[in-house]
Amino acid sequence: MDVALGIDIGGTGMKAAPVEVSTGRLIADRFRIPTPTPSTPEAMAEVVRELDLHFADITGGTGPVGVAFPAVVRSGVVHSAANIDPSWVGVDAASAFSAALGRPVVVVNDADAAGLAEMSFGAGRGRDGLVVTLTLGTGIGSGMFMDGALVPNTEFGHLEFRGESVERYAAASARSREDLSWRDWADRVGEFLEMVDRLFSPDLVILGGGVSRKPEKWFHRIDTRFETVIATMANHAGVVGAAMAAV
Repeated sequence: MDVALGIDIGGTGMKAAPVEVSTGRLIADRFRIPTPTPSTPEAMAEVVRELDLHFADITGGTGPVGVAFPAVVRSGVVHSAANIDPSWVGVDAASAFSAALGRPVVVVNDADAAGLAEMSFGAGRGRDGLVVTLTLGTGIGSGMFMDGALVPNTEFGHLEFRGESVERYAAASARSREDLSWRDWADRVGEFLEMVDRLFSPDLVILGGGVSRKPEKWFHRIDTRFETVIATMANHAGVVGAAMAAV
């Protein structure tokens, strides 16, 4: 069985599970540890080690490990820090996590990881053309795929809108922060999707994140020229995609 450990790092929690990468199936329940404060490289590397140890009875403390990281990542090196400690910028995260575990670790952008899972096992499976995956949460994560091939580190949530990043306006966190109704928030998402359409003309957009579990509250408000669907991988996408990146 082709098993890799997938670790998904978020602003509030770090989650992991061993994954059968050929099917996207989690072979154990996800285990979560709160993201440390401050979220420095040293502190987060220690949590990665704890997550790895938690599944040692399954993995034997060996085998591939992939980490989905909330930043622009190039060849394992962190190049942004919107939702993590700024001390990460310029750090070789792959080397830092590899040193903590004593074996190689692959690090990719978290939204790219979620998109990989959705394209392989979810709503994007078998789809060609230009497909955009969007994760609506604390921020807005994005993945872009052309005929199934990933274009990494797109970061659509940081496009400028009314003088600030559009994720401040349209992420799921904006709904709770500003006490918006589902209708008003969905209209903001629609405005963001119009921007995506003007810039990229996608064939399909897949909307994920925690709000994808409640589509009946808002999805009927979304009206786009391109096909728009709800993600099906839910909270497993980042873990599964991280594991996929490791093999």
